[in-house]
Amino acid sequence: MLLKTVAADKGKRLDAFLHERLPEYSRSRLQSWIRDARVRMNGVAVKASAPIRGGEEIELEPAHLPPLKAEPENIPLTVLYEDAAVVAIDKPAGMVVHAGAGVHRGTVVNALLHRFGALSTVGGELRPGIVHRLDRFTSGVLLVAKTDAAHRDLALQFSSRKVEKTYLALVEGALTGSGHIEKPIARDPANRARMTARLATGRHAITDWKAIEHFNGFTFLEIRIGTGRTHQIRAHMAALGHPVAGDRLYGAKPLPWNRYFLHAHRLGFRSPATGEKVVVESPLPPDFVGQVDYLRRIGNPPGTITGSA
Repeated sequence: MLLKTVAADKGKRLDAFLHERLPEYSRSRLQSWIRDARVRMNGVAVKASAPIRGGEEIELEPAHLPPLKAEPENIPLTVLYEDAAVVAIDKPAGMVVHAGAGVHRGTVVNALLHRFGALSTVGGELRPGIVHRLDRFTSGVLLVAKTDAAHRDLALQFSSRKVEKTYLALVEGALTGSGHIEKPIARDPANRARMTARLATGRHAITDWKAIEHFNGFTFLEIRIGTGRTHQIRAHMAALGHPVAGDRLYGAKPLPWNRYFLHAHRLGFRSPATGEKVVVESPLPPDFVGQVDYLRRIGNPPGTITGSA
């Protein structure tokens, strides 16, 4: 493949130029081809940061792209509930649900395929069984469909807001009582990696919170969401001025733990297999418990409530 730069390209990095001209390839993939000397500028292999001056000939030799497909991996899973149609697992913080953005191993999907074999195919070969998702560093209950019929049933329950979703979160600052947030959520134009609830446009989103326990500089919340938008709780709490503790993407201060403190505690749904109401709960993981215990040891500010979730 041969590309030619023009005067208007002057000053661009090589990798940025390639991504602009070849948007069907990710920037990380283009950078890997540059590192492998599959990209030559005027016949010479250069770095990704090489500047464009205009008038160069850039030769690109793409590597073969294997079909993306989830593969089974022997990774331990904690099963919280299982019947003929669904399985609910306890997802640990730090584990990606399915492949994407350069992550292809160590995912929840890979572990599920090893444990259960065939799952629903509705979501495609990269996301078998996945009806909903949790962010990488969010822990807790994740529901998976075993069959296509179960997948469609559960998807309808989620879209019609019949699934009850309760989270536990540690947020920065002092919040008392309870509150209701109804702000649209959209992609943040200043940082495409995050969402924002500070614009007038976006997808409708509803979050209800209740203070459970107060600490010096933090509040432990129970949160229920009426919608399931990307980063919904994280974006809503940040817009409220109380980002989830440790969530640096949304402005929280850094903590010693390599995660933010958001946990999918309880999920209520109707089983497609039995028609019965099912409620699945995941206990707080040890690192979250440790953080809460640490905050209890260093003392609560005067006049605050105490209790337990």
